[in-house]
Order: sequence, then structure tokens, then C-alpha cells
Amino acid sequence: MLRFLTAGESHGKALVAILEGIPAGLPIDFAAITTELRRRQGGYGRGRRMAIESDRAEALAGIRRGLSTGGPIALLIPNKDWDNWQRTMAVEADLSPDAGGTDRPPVTRPRPGHADLSGSIKYGHDDIRNVLERASARETAARVAVGAIARQLLGQLGTHIVSHVISIGSVSLPDSLAISYDQVRRIAVDGPLHCVDGELELQMIAEIDRARDAGDTMGGSFEVIAHDVPPGLGSYVQWDRKLDGRLGQAVMSIPAIKAVGIGRGAEVAALPGSRVHDEILPPAGTGPATAVAVTRPTNNAGGLEGGVTNGQDLRITGYMKPIATLMKPLRSVDLATMTESPAAIERSDVCAVPAAAVVAEAMVAFVLADAAVEKFGGDSVDELVANWRAFRDRTSARFTRR
Repeated sequence: MLRFLTAGESHGKALVAILEGIPAGLPIDFAAITTELRRRQGGYGRGRRMAIESDRAEALAGIRRGLSTGGPIALLIPNKDWDNWQRTMAVEADLSPDAGGTDRPPVTRPRPGHADLSGSIKYGHDDIRNVLERASARETAARVAVGAIARQLLGQLGTHIVSHVISIGSVSLPDSLAISYDQVRRIAVDGPLHCVDGELELQMIAEIDRARDAGDTMGGSFEVIAHDVPPGLGSYVQWDRKLDGRLGQAVMSIPAIKAVGIGRGAEVAALPGSRVHDEILPPAGTGPATAVAVTRPTNNAGGLEGGVTNGQDLRITGYMKPIATLMKPLRSVDLATMTESPAAIERSDVCAVPAAAVVAEAMVAFVLADAAVEKFGGDSVDELVANWRAFRDRTSARFTRR
């Protein structure tokens, strides 16, 4: 079983993530972790902080000579904006930097759509900053670092994960399921929105520009595709073991994600069964050893049936609302005086859909790696891979044409 915890706030010195359950002997590529952290900070519509931070993770425990030891892995991601925060805090508190000013003035005007109000009610905080700094999407940097290790474990099983932006505002791809894994894989890493259609991408950028000019924000949707996922991950025998439920919770937990779809998602509610369920046909030829050798002409189920992977590409869509901090703030209430007041303004993005897609990749990687460890077992990577290969070979033999 894999699990991880994160500690740290947006304004703190660092984020710390502890990942437990990675088998021993996994080569840990920190350059690959840095690449994923950099991807999270990219995308058209990001704010000023992305120009300040250049995230990099370092190991505190659980890795020796480049290999996982089997013990908990601890990762540290410094907040390079820490010094800037200290100076800003001192100025805003009307203190000299040498006076030890470490607190910004209290925030008392909650932003509609953020955790500000609900969090202050739950924990009894008078200063909303205690809420907004921990509820900040900054913590997703730790998720991406942990997810990068999970991806490296999945890579031992031949599984790879990509994502692409489906929509920004009203501009959308007509049918995301028509986009293949290979098409997404070929998108330039530095593409502004990581959309497969260059013309639509320009229209999406225009949507973001209009929102910025209006002091507004913009949401959208993205799809994560996991390719060559072993069949048989997850289970239908208990509600909490269904892989679609576990994936839905993981992606929904990303800040500002308001809905999750698998395969055709919500579209299936409006279609007859004959247009939803993916037919199962005899093998057209000798398939790859990693796949169930039957033919599925469609993948409306998104690679999951009954909470279990079926050997097709896993396809998950996340729907992101517009970010809650508006430069032209909505109406709110000052909780210190209970009078109407504009909502607080914090440093923020105009659009972060591409970044959310990267975080979603990390969360999908974590859930799939957890399910793989659950299915194949093993205290070392060599043992886990041997168990997977034996299962793969048995499964392939079962689906040989007779």
C-alpha cells in the first residue's frame, strides 16, 4: 500500500512530502522529478510566483545511492520565495526587517469560491491567512514530486501517463476521446496550453487574455491518459476498492476541480446502451504481451469496467472552475466588522488548467502505482516486476486464439 502526507504552507520555508510503500531498489531519477515540477509551473495564464520559484526536490530519507531503500521516502521542496515573504511581511506589518516581523496583517475578507470562509469556520481562525496559506495550490508541488516517483515505478511495468487540455472557457475540442495517446505524447513540452489543436489553442489563449483584461479568471477541462496499464488493477468486491472511485477522489482533491469523468463521463447519461458499452471482439491478430488480446473498437468506458482496469488506455477528465482570486474582486463580508467589503486579493493566476493537468497526472500515477503494488506485491522492485510478468504471461496465454 502506498500513502503520502505533505507538510508546509504557501508562505513557509519549504514543503515536505513523505511517501511510504515504494518497494526497495527503484532507481530514483531526480532530473525527471525536476522536469515534472517545471511542467506544473508552466502554461499560459500563470501568475508572478511562477517566475520566482524554480522548484526542485531533494531527498531527506528513504533513498541511498540513487535507489529506494524500502523505507519511507522524505522529499523537501524549498520555497524560494521565502525571503521575499519575510520582507513583505515586515513592510505590511510596519516593522523593519530587523525587528523580527513575521506576520502579515490579518485577512478578514473571505474570497467567494475559496476555502477562506469554510476553513475559518471549521478551525475557528480569526485570521483567514491560516486557511489560505495551507489551502493554497502551492501544496500540489509536493504531489507532483511524489507522483514523479510513482511514475517511475509504473515505468517498470511499461505504463506511461500524459495529459492534454480539452477546453478553456467556451473553447473546446469536439471529442477528446478521438485524441490518441500518441497524439498527446507528441505535443511540445513547452506548448502554451498543451492542446493537440494549434488553432483551438490560440482561441483558448484569447479567452484567457479577455479574462485577464477584465480582472477575471478562467477555468476549463483536461484529460489524463494512462497507456499500457496492466489489466486487473482495482477490484469490484468492495466499494472502497473500486479503482474508478479511488481515481475520482484523487483527481477531485486537486484545488478547484469540481467534476471528474472517466471515459465518456457525463455524456453516457444521454446515450442508449448500444452507443455506450464497448463491444468485445475476437483478436484481430497477435497482440502485445502486455495487453488482453481481444479487440475493443471503442473505449467509452475509459479503460475501467466494474472498478477494474481492462487493458485499454485509462482516460480521466477533470473539470476545473475559475480560480477564486479575482483582480476585480467579488462582494464579500469583512468578518472583523461584519460589513460588506470586496473580497481579499492574493497573488494568483488567471488560468491554471494546464498546471492542474500535470497535478492530475501525478495523482493518477500515485493511485495506479498503489493499485499495482496491491495487485503484484513484492518488497523489492525486482520481485514486483517478476510477479507482474508472470501475471501478464498467464493472462496473454488465456486469450490466445484456439
